[in-house]
Amino acid sequence: MSKADIRNAATVILVRDPDTCPRVLMGQRGANAAFMPSRFVFPGGALDPGDRDVPLAAPLDPGCAARLAEDAPDWMPNALAAAAVREVWEETGLILGAPGDWPGVVPPDWTDFAATGHLPSPTGLSFVFRALTPPGRPRRFDARFFLADAAHLRGDPDDFDRASDELSHLQWIPLDEVRAFHMPFITEVVLAEVAAALPCLDAPDSVPFFRNDDEESLFLRLGGRPLDQLHK
Repeated sequence: MSKADIRNAATVILVRDPDTCPRVLMGQRGANAAFMPSRFVFPGGALDPGDRDVPLAAPLDPGCAARLAEDAPDWMPNALAAAAVREVWEETGLILGAPGDWPGVVPPDWTDFAATGHLPSPTGLSFVFRALTPPGRPRRFDARFFLADAAHLRGDPDDFDRASDELSHLQWIPLDEVRAFHMPFITEVVLAEVAAALPCLDAPDSVPFFRNDDEESLFLRLGGRPLDQLHK
């Protein structure tokens, strides 16, 4: 599999009640899914072509944008933020947005979101983790994980009626119970990072990057030096 086959992706960790009894929103992938079947995951997925030109209701946090732009084209930060909002909408039916009218033609994958009367908003999104899927998997992603307080959602955070069928058993899981669920290894790693930082939801000064390539696996920090090196 070549580097061109690795798809950029965005994942969102929504946290409810971070100061008291933190809960994270997760759902279960289908048993027949090609990627991570039957696992409990955060809402997320690959960038769509239309994400690149989607108008955002507010600018992405400058610090997050700078980290997202490392080793990436100029359009990548906004596209990733847009993809994060879209994936939350598609997989949960929840809205990270601000009231507003779309200028110009709405991309096909955004039609239903635009019909709610909102523009996608990255307000509150913090870039907290990056992970590259190891070689040998049927699909590989360069995933950027965003953290956000559920208080930024529009509407009822328990209303999943508009969700697609990609994730089942959508629920807000208390952090002290989440390890009882069947999760991918990288999800457990990200959750440990998030739990250690709570109740703070701000982006870290340096973002952890779990990079897997054909030669080795590295645990890096964007903007910093390697933390560890895990040889295959």
